[in-house]
Parts: sequence; C-alpha cells; structure tokens
Amino acid sequence: MSQSKVSRIETGRFLPSVVDVQQILRALGVDDATAAGLLSLAQVANAEYEGVRASVRRGLHHRQRELAALESGARHMRHFLPAMVTGLLQTPEYMRQAMSPAVEPAGADVSRAMVLKLERQGVLHDQSKRFDFLLTESAVRWQLCDASVMAVQIDHLVSKK
Repeated sequence: MSQSKVSRIETGRFLPSVVDVQQILRALGVDDATAAGLLSLAQVANAEYEGVRASVRRGLHHRQRELAALESGARHMRHFLPAMVTGLLQTPEYMRQAMSPAVEPAGADVSRAMVLKLERQGVLHDQSKRFDFLLTESAVRWQLCDASVMAVQIDHLVSKK
C-alpha cells in the first residue's frame, strides 16, 4: 500500500476497504483477536458508508431504511467512520451538513432522510442492544459545520458517555 493511500486514510479523505484494513493490521502485526474486532468495525463502516453519488441516485431515505432494518435485528452493533461522527450520534444540524453532498439531486431528499435517521437514533435507548462506537481524532476534529454547530455536536458526544 502506498504511503499516499495511508495518508489519505489517516486524514479521513479515503475510506479504507476491509481488505485495506486487513493489510494494515497484517503489516502492523496485530494479534488475531484484536484484528478480528477491528475488521468487524471496518465491515460496519463500509456497510454504513456508501458512495455519495450512489446514495443520492437511489435516494438517501432508502439507505436509512436499510440501516434501520439491520439495526433492528442486531444485538451488538459496532460503529466506526474514520472521517466523521457516525449517524446514530449526530445532532440534527451536523446531520443536515453531513447529508447535504455537493451532488444533485440531494437537496429535496435530505429532509426525508434526516427524519428517518433521527428515528433510527431511537435504537440507542433499547436496553437489549449493545453499542461500540469508535471515533477517530480526525472525525471529531474535522470541522464539517460552523464552530457553533460543532460545539453542540461535541457536547452531544460527551453527554452520551
């Protein structure tokens, strides 16, 4: 793997595939148990992340329904997005910015998808489910929104401890 690809992964400009994660873990000599856990997180990240153009083309709300179906049947969920805060932990203002890609025809679809994503957050109150969230420093530090929105998002994360 090239140094430039590793750099793009580290800075959150590129989402590593499960194969990329496997290669990095192997190169670092990570033990099997830890590697299995991290690969599981990578699979969740790749399940939640979908190319922006593909999501917009299908309709952002469809992706939210798919994720809600996966979450309803799961007992233990692990979430990891290297470049941004994962959807279940997003505030509405952060969510609007995250779901407003610079490709058309996203504008009309964002509100509908946001309603579904906010409904998905209800799963966090289900006592029969277990959640593991891994946030990278770059995901928390990336100023996706105005400083005031980011402050509310960080406060929200801290309150979820």
